[in-house]
Amino acid sequence: MQVKVIPVTPFEQNCSLLICPETKKAAIVDPGGDVEKIINQINQQGVEVEKILLTHAHIDHVGGTEALAAALNVSIEGPHIADKFWLDKLPMQGQMFGFPQVPPFEPQRWLEHGDTVSFGHQELTVLHTPGHTPGHVVFNHSNTKQVIVGDVLFSGSIGRTDFPQGCFNTLMTAIKGQLWTLPEETVFFPGHGPTSTIGHEKRTNQHVR
Repeated sequence: MQVKVIPVTPFEQNCSLLICPETKKAAIVDPGGDVEKIINQINQQGVEVEKILLTHAHIDHVGGTEALAAALNVSIEGPHIADKFWLDKLPMQGQMFGFPQVPPFEPQRWLEHGDTVSFGHQELTVLHTPGHTPGHVVFNHSNTKQVIVGDVLFSGSIGRTDFPQGCFNTLMTAIKGQLWTLPEETVFFPGHGPTSTIGHEKRTNQHVR
């Protein structure tokens, strides 16, 4: 699986284009905005997007979802249903963070821990990782040791837990119980900032050690 990172929105949120090299099928993770920019990258790569995947429901991760789904005629999968209240409050989120107004929506499929999502010949395992938001999930591609982690973990940092229904202890449990059990060479793609590896963060991330 190939991963192309597309920074979007004033928050520089890492929207990810996941590509199956054998079939040229693809999935988009967290299209927070700048839909034309995302479509341009899809066209540049010459791929066909089969679905949109969401790690969690903060507006910088989901703000462009419905517009992109309509443009590509694809379904939306994720996050966990515990984030429904954030999707219901998208208009409020837009006002709070200075984003364009986005109406509430629901995905075609809510995701649970242990579910799988697929596109082309690729299959990813869903891990429920609450703490930043209660319904946050990550997408693990064990074959290539790559994981899309949204705002759970960053290079040298961790996700905020001061939003409604955030919890620091819950986030620590998710990181140590879900991410730290992955192979140390696993590359993770965070929702903001550069990539890193699980092993490097286990050894150096002061927020978790």
